[in-house]
Amino acid sequence: MAEIKCLSYIGLGVSNLDAWQDFAENIIGLQLGRREAGFMTLRMDEHLQRFFLEEDGTDDLLAAGWEFGTEAELESYVARLEQRGISVRPLGSDELAKRHIGKAYSCIDPSGFAHEFFVDHQVAELKNAFRSKVLKGSFLTGDLGIGHILPFCRDREQTVSFYRDDLGLRISDYITEEVQPGMVVNATFFHTRTGRHHSIATAQAPVPRVLNHFMLEFVDMDDVGLAYDRVVEAGIHVALELGHHPNDRAFSFYAQTPSGFNFELGWGGIVIDEERWDIKTYTEMSDWGHRRNPLN
Repeated sequence: MAEIKCLSYIGLGVSNLDAWQDFAENIIGLQLGRREAGFMTLRMDEHLQRFFLEEDGTDDLLAAGWEFGTEAELESYVARLEQRGISVRPLGSDELAKRHIGKAYSCIDPSGFAHEFFVDHQVAELKNAFRSKVLKGSFLTGDLGIGHILPFCRDREQTVSFYRDDLGLRISDYITEEVQPGMVVNATFFHTRTGRHHSIATAQAPVPRVLNHFMLEFVDMDDVGLAYDRVVEAGIHVALELGHHPNDRAFSFYAQTPSGFNFELGWGGIVIDEERWDIKTYTEMSDWGHRRNPLN
């Protein structure tokens, strides 16, 4: 059965492209790809885009871009989705050009954002190699993709079934934690065939926006600390201080984007070996650190 290779890009609806460009380049360490009226792309490696941003005022997740190795795999996968009753549409030429991708299709998540399935992620010429203004090292991408996203869902059972049974994502593990008296969060984590611990996770929550956070991973642990210092010096709200997750074993912190949802920057996440992997349920999101700082 054809499977998704990795989460290769995400699309965001934002209110302020200027704020996002400054934040992306000078805080996270991304590079501007292209900028035009109401639209922007961001780079984090050799690819021409890893984020696309539309200035539409939604300040939320628009799309998750899932990459396939070959066009034959893509077509087989889309045919299976349609057989399962999922409504799928091809992306138009303007959409493909903005994303710098080849053939692609899209379907809608139960929570309202798009999943885009594609091949041929375009890369830059050698003379236009990726350059960050602030990173010591680089982002961990390649076959593992860009990192992960955690969109909240409206119906946990429906969404878990959609990701597992329809999209064919593999369950990594679960976390069930009582985050405050009487409030239990049940999170489910999913990976693709290339094994980054999770490319998407979900939990049910009564919140106004879908996206809780996106996560990017560094090759060099020092870049986590350097980014944390930049965040603090810029006066950006730190949602969760430096800490460690027991399930993916990533060292990270969380802070707020210009759109109000969070971003996570980390290091050391594991890659799953299916033959040696047991699905577990954890009882805590963090085994040390990640002290919460509520907004005033």
